[in-house]
Amino acid sequence: MEKKIVNKDDFLFPRGRYYGQVKPENLVFNANLQEFAQRVSYICNLETGGKVPPDAAYEQIKELWKQLKRSKKELGIGEAPFQDGQGEAKD
Repeated sequence: MEKKIVNKDDFLFPRGRYYGQVKPENLVFNANLQEFAQRVSYICNLETGGKVPPDAAYEQIKELWKQLKRSKKELGIGEAPFQDGQGEAKD
């Protein structure tokens, strides 16, 4: 039986499949969003378990949120939502 070596990051931060409109910026943002959700989950669990104080958990999540918002803005996600992939307006 062959053992498959699992990367630590793949184990801690698994990625789900993407089913939306396939564009590079959407794929990158989806990966960023999944990482955000996974990290928030870890922070919440650490805070619930008493390993991280509530103030620190809040600040960490706030910083992660700022990074996600910056990523969204830099990738242009949500801008011109009524345009197709060719840059033309949809009816």
